[in-house]
Amino acid sequence: MVGTQLNWDDYATAWARLHGGFDPRAAAPVVRGWLRFAYHVGFLLGRLRVGPTAVTVVGVLLCFCVPLLAVRPADGPFLGALFVLLASVADSVDGAVAVATGRTTRLGYVYDSVADRLGEIAWLLAFWLLGAPGALVVAGGALSWLHEYVRARAVSAGMREIGAVTVGERPTRVSVALVGLLVAGLAGLIRPELAAGTITLATAVWVLLAGFGLGQLLSAVRRGLLHAD
Repeated sequence: MVGTQLNWDDYATAWARLHGGFDPRAAAPVVRGWLRFAYHVGFLLGRLRVGPTAVTVVGVLLCFCVPLLAVRPADGPFLGALFVLLASVADSVDGAVAVATGRTTRLGYVYDSVADRLGEIAWLLAFWLLGAPGALVVAGGALSWLHEYVRARAVSAGMREIGAVTVGERPTRVSVALVGLLVAGLAGLIRPELAAGTITLATAVWVLLAGFGLGQLLSAVRRGLLHAD
């Protein structure tokens, strides 16, 4: 029922239903701990009557700050990494608010997906501003977008499961953006010109993981839809 706060077990059941049957209670300890953290924050925000859309908007605004901060001398990449982390927390919490308070909607799912793509564009823009080649940045964005597009189209075509948990999923992109900015910041402290090379390497890692993940997903979608037929 809308507005009813769910306990952890009920929340995990509802969350699994919205994520292809993946039960967070059976996840690895780190993943389970992260999802429980998101649940508790979402539960608290629900009690304070903060809606999931408001959290989504805050997350997007945090992402938009990343390229603006990343180009600051000396501490820019570190601030960019901090805002990537804060945005990733908001990204987990908005869904947790919706599930914990029984306010999940199809429109909210669309808003969340659009917010994720806008956020990733902002992070890749920060990579480009720090010196990553434009072609590599565009390739990373395109491959990540294709990953999500293929999954969405497969679901529309009748595939009920998520297909596969690939190496190119959203948490991977968050990790690459976070670690890439941190390492670029550290490299820049040693020699300023090293920051561009470091962020280029991070972008290349993004592209490789996104490309390999897309291949994994296409293979899983092919198997899933062939069996569905």
